[in-house]
Amino acid sequence: MEAPYRPRLADRISRLEPFLAMEVMERAFQMEAEGLDVVHLEIGEPAAVPPLAASQAMTRALAEGETSYSDSRGLWALREAIAADYEVRFGAQVDPHNVLVTSGTSPALLLAFSLLLNPGDEVVVPAPVYPCYPNFIRFCGGSPVFVPTRPEEGFAIDVDRIVEAVTPRTRAILVNSPCNPTGAIQSRETLENLSQLGLPIFSDEIYDGLTYDGRKVASASALDVDAFVFDGFSKRYAMTGFRLGWAVVPDWATRPLQIMQQNFFISANRFVQHAGLAALKEGREEVEAMRAGYQRKRDLLVSGLRRLGFGVPTVPEGAFYVLADARVFGEDSRRLADCLLERARVGTAPGIDFGPEGEGMLRFCYAVEEGAIEEALQRLEPVLEELRVGSPATPEGKASR
Repeated sequence: MEAPYRPRLADRISRLEPFLAMEVMERAFQMEAEGLDVVHLEIGEPAAVPPLAASQAMTRALAEGETSYSDSRGLWALREAIAADYEVRFGAQVDPHNVLVTSGTSPALLLAFSLLLNPGDEVVVPAPVYPCYPNFIRFCGGSPVFVPTRPEEGFAIDVDRIVEAVTPRTRAILVNSPCNPTGAIQSRETLENLSQLGLPIFSDEIYDGLTYDGRKVASASALDVDAFVFDGFSKRYAMTGFRLGWAVVPDWATRPLQIMQQNFFISANRFVQHAGLAALKEGREEVEAMRAGYQRKRDLLVSGLRRLGFGVPTVPEGAFYVLADARVFGEDSRRLADCLLERARVGTAPGIDFGPEGEGMLRFCYAVEEGAIEEALQRLEPVLEELRVGSPATPEGKASR
């Protein structure tokens, strides 16, 4: 019998790497379907509920028949509200005409990279890095150029290292602040220095509002430069499943991005946009309550991880992750994450997911209930103790030193 025909896949597909945090989560779902209980610290999924006003607004919009397409760029009222929110948060003057509403922040990033990149072009990316960024860049034909940041420096971007990485093929510099996976917040001075390099800044600010110890985020929207600012409702408002985000873009990019949105995505869901509008207008108190809760959970998790033997040289300043040095338990972060999932039933994200700079680390999400953090630490302790002393059950099958 002849082998079944399999079409040749596009070359760009081979450039994509699996999203390992999702792989861990999907394996955990399978374990749960088999009757096992798993503590999920692997994925950036807030356990908090969205602002009540957002859910009510979406229900009301559905009941009132708000189910048709919207303008491809988003409802004008939502774009106005997003622009007004930038003035409240940063004192930035944003024109609603420069706001593009999308079905989550990821489509906005994909559209923007598609706008600028030709085959062989480069984007400078500080690392460790959210794993989807380099995949977006590669899918669009470009190459990510990684510039390491260091744990002992709080994962701060060194502008001199960025300058060394810029070439004639560089098309943009990517900044994620607060950062996934490190929780680092970049200073306004850093953003200003990067903006002087004459390249577009791609600033992912999805975790703004989730900052601790009095830290504030500097937004590229407040700089007089060509900046693409990405944000959304998933993290700050605990609205991951709503799939609603936006980009603030330069004047010259508005029309081509509109055309791309028309063709590729039509528009974000109309009734979900009403939820976003309500969240911006009425959700501020609930966001602050979530932020205060995350700070307590951060401190609980950092303390627990250090007690178990993980290296956490600096406390995260924002977002809701801890990227911890796990090399005392095993050098291969993917094997270690698999081991902890199978043996301790705790999901973690392998550090290698965030680039070579993250190998030997694990990322833990603390946007969960405090009881889940306590349970995870309790489950991890006996397994990690065996790995630390070199049990035959180490992920590599040999002692880890």
